[in-house]
Amino acid sequence: MVTNDPEVRDVTQFIQLSASEIKINNESKQVSGTALIRTSKYPNYSYGDILKVNGRLVTPPKLDEFDYKGYLEQQGIYSIIYYPQMEVLDKAKGSKLLQVVYSFRNRLSQVVTKTLPEPQGALAQGVVLGIRSDIPPSLNQTFASTGTAHLLAISGLNLSIVIGMVLSLGVRLFGKRYSLYIWLAFLVIWFYTLFTGMRPPIVRGAIMGSLFLLAEYFGRQRSAIVAITLAAASMVGIKPQLLWDVAFQLSFLSMAGLIFLSPPIQEWTRRQASTILKDKNATTSAVNTIIDGFAVTLSAIVATLPLIAYYFGTISLVGLPATLLALPIQPGIIVVTILVGVFGLILLPLAQVLAWVSWLFLTYFLLVVKAFDTLPLSHLEIGAIHLWQVWGYYFALIVVIWLLSSRKQVTKFLSNTFAKSQQLGEGIFNFLSRLPKKRVIPPLLIFFALVWVAILTMPDNRLHVSFLDIGQGDAILIQTPNRQDILIDGGPSPQALNLELSKKLPFWDRTIDLVILTQPQTDHVTGLVEALNRYRVKQVLEPGIAYDTPIYQEWLKLVSQKQISHTFAQTGQTLDLGQGIAIEVLNPPSILLEGTTDDTDNNGVVLRLNWDKVSFLFTADIEREAELKLIAGRANLRSTILKMTATQL
Repeated sequence: MVTNDPEVRDVTQFIQLSASEIKINNESKQVSGTALIRTSKYPNYSYGDILKVNGRLVTPPKLDEFDYKGYLEQQGIYSIIYYPQMEVLDKAKGSKLLQVVYSFRNRLSQVVTKTLPEPQGALAQGVVLGIRSDIPPSLNQTFASTGTAHLLAISGLNLSIVIGMVLSLGVRLFGKRYSLYIWLAFLVIWFYTLFTGMRPPIVRGAIMGSLFLLAEYFGRQRSAIVAITLAAASMVGIKPQLLWDVAFQLSFLSMAGLIFLSPPIQEWTRRQASTILKDKNATTSAVNTIIDGFAVTLSAIVATLPLIAYYFGTISLVGLPATLLALPIQPGIIVVTILVGVFGLILLPLAQVLAWVSWLFLTYFLLVVKAFDTLPLSHLEIGAIHLWQVWGYYFALIVVIWLLSSRKQVTKFLSNTFAKSQQLGEGIFNFLSRLPKKRVIPPLLIFFALVWVAILTMPDNRLHVSFLDIGQGDAILIQTPNRQDILIDGGPSPQALNLELSKKLPFWDRTIDLVILTQPQTDHVTGLVEALNRYRVKQVLEPGIAYDTPIYQEWLKLVSQKQISHTFAQTGQTLDLGQGIAIEVLNPPSILLEGTTDDTDNNGVVLRLNWDKVSFLFTADIEREAELKLIAGRANLRSTILKMTATQL
């Protein structure tokens, strides 16, 4: 049985399979255990599917820089099966609750991909749904280098920051009456845990966070560390390998930082801000919210810094400022993206409008992280550090916490420093206090930002033909003066295609007027399958070649399910795009070629795009036989630009 929601990546998917029976040399045995299956992206599998798998069990490799074998063993996985033959015997046999959760999450994910371009859509899925497989490796590296990767990972470290922010917001909304702010945080983290699929690292973080909230409720915050330690010990007792799990260690230490470091940092910074602002209520409230975010973020970073350095060999020098600037927008990303997903299940046009706001937040989020990544010495590659250095750091941190009780001299020095900047601070806050009410400014800023971005990204009155950089294979985007989008082929990587399309199409444009599949091989159709899922495609054109592969069958299924106008290409067709722009179909012939060196290639769709004095000839992957037939048939081949593949040269 498939025991988790499959992890779908660019062109592959990973499936955790709980085995009940194994057959070797025609001898069947009852077994138990979990294997990891790596297979192609299509066909789709779901949690609760009962599968019959024919393949070879392989021990996970131990890579040079990453103990992949140990990583899987911590999850109870000791075998991998690469690209086996699989047959679905039954469906929906798992937990009904998890089936509902995974189904709901996947439907929300589909709405997000339909309404948001890339990489914003991938970030939204990572931050909100815990689905990080679509985030490009280069972008993952950017977040790692700037020390902001925790903003993408829903784990104990992330949840500790979320708890701190929700507590602060709850106090602002309800005060401390009836402890509503605590119950709000409790509901948020468990709803979030359920919403993101109840994965073990998230559940562990939620348990520790709940114990912290329980201690807060009873007014015994210092006792929270005892409860969290007891919970951690219980988890390790049940599953001893957890003790060496990086996510578990980071979850525990981030919660410890929230308990010991956040309150004194919060108290001190609030006192300094109060001295500067002189009890200006409206301004003080806003500043305190920022201070709370600063305290929570700093405590989590300080508590986990040596472990990150120990395991990953890098230290970010910009992690704190980058997190402080990026974190305030994260609640907006989470709330708006959830609304996009929910409304998208009911009324997609409304979700699209909300997605523009989410796009604005996510774009700011990206700009902050990328800006810090461009700074010199944004991070240090420190290589291997010793375990005694990690213990030394934590010993010193304990000493510092103990000394915080006698910090008067430090406070006096810093108070003098803040006093010198008091006049400047008062001037800034006086200016801010004269602005319109806080409930009016954010919506107006969002509205005007979206309007100006839309204006700047409006299509011009020119014909654009873009050869997209998607690696091996083809992907060509044609944008006409009357704002039609035509996509020819999609390459072998959905992720690469989505990123390139997002660069060329305005963020609000989620429609492709025509998709042309020149031939059904994998390096042409794979990206287009995801394009059908993400964009509203009005029409498809393809050669109609019989081709029995999972990816092409998925293409045909989606075209049928979405009721997309489906046309088979043949010589003599002309597509009128308006304003004198036309696409002529030069190949395949009405009766497909047979008996050539490669019938699939030679029956590919050959197109000629013509406008005024400029023309493009797109030759797909046709070979010598098809080329000679075009010449013999006196096809209109004269063009300004010829596009061909390396094998055609």
